[in-house]
Amino acid sequence: MASLRIDVMRMVRRNKLVGMWAAEKLALADENAKAYSDELARGAVDVKRNDILAIIRRDFDAAGVTQSNEDILAVMNLCWLEAGNQTETSDASDGALVQIARNLVK
Repeated sequence: MASLRIDVMRMVRRNKLVGMWAAEKLALADENAKAYSDELARGAVDVKRNDILAIIRRDFDAAGVTQSNEDILAVMNLCWLEAGNQTETSDASDGALVQIARNLVK
């Protein structure tokens, strides 16, 4: 059960990080950016709202933000690794994966 809880918390943190990145791309600031990222974070535990790629894609399209699905997925992967580094159970291999993911996002 502890592993499931850690995975859920990691997904919540990942969604929060991705939400902050997306909020910046959407030119949201302060409370609006926080509210946007909080909403994506809550979606991690709600089946009806957990497809954050689709949510971000819809929001980017509506706002005219040009970003490919591959770019969004790369950020999601990077944030997943970063969220894993925030847990006590991460190991040295996560650091290498973060560096690889950063190189892919550039």
